[in-house]
Amino acid sequence: MASKKKRRPSKTVRAARGASVVGKKGVPWLTILSVAGIVALAGTVGGYYFVKTAGKREQAAREEAAAAFVPSASNPDPSNKIDGVFKGDYAGRAHLRPPERVKYDRSPPVGGPHDGTWATCTGTVYPNAVRTENMVHSLEHGAVWIAYNPQLLSGDALEKLKSRVQSKPFSMMSPYPGLDKPISLQSWGHQLKVDSVDDQRIDQFIVALRQNPNGVYPEVGATCDSVAPEQLPPFDPTPPGSDAKPMDYKGSEGAAQDQTPPGQPPVTPRPGG
Repeated sequence: MASKKKRRPSKTVRAARGASVVGKKGVPWLTILSVAGIVALAGTVGGYYFVKTAGKREQAAREEAAAAFVPSASNPDPSNKIDGVFKGDYAGRAHLRPPERVKYDRSPPVGGPHDGTWATCTGTVYPNAVRTENMVHSLEHGAVWIAYNPQLLSGDALEKLKSRVQSKPFSMMSPYPGLDKPISLQSWGHQLKVDSVDDQRIDQFIVALRQNPNGVYPEVGATCDSVAPEQLPPFDPTPPGSDAKPMDYKGSEGAAQDQTPPGQPPVTPRPGG
């Protein structure tokens, strides 16, 4: 008996069966959810980074806006064009011993006799007030010191002020109890007091005077590295007593002395005056 040949389904039937199989396959929810999770995570990380770096971007914009105040040979002290800047002449290198004090002529001071050890000014944000005589020595090295009244400045405004200092060489910042303005900026022989952290003169002052190479501070080439903050004498909020040294004091016997900066004559200890 002859065998019967199996008839192959027609193309129409095969296509229908294929469509049926495809129709039975489930939606790849696991893959979709995984991709959605990755996209959401990337968005969260990107958003966090954007918010976290907003302060740095804002500070970069402020510095760019103040670029016209970069010192040059033809414009050695651009702070002369900043409204409200005090400028005075102060002799340097008159060193004291701790805990001797100085009867400074300004508050915060901008120059004059100071402790033989300078405060670290390597982008340093001090959480507490620092002894004035140590801070003044850092100004002698070319640093800019931002002081603020902790009762008048806090929160976002304080963070915005910190961005001017953090990771910035020859910069330091500290609270200064009793300050007559919210913010005061000091470099050697220069001072600017402002009411708002958004005042554009803050960045102009910093650009003009921080490590200015044109001889506006006594010890060009000196370092800002120093001892740990806890090794400095404590800040004294009381007025200097009758034994405080005058502004024309010539230095104390045995006070610490700097290493001679490059290109400067040797520094020798001077007897007390």
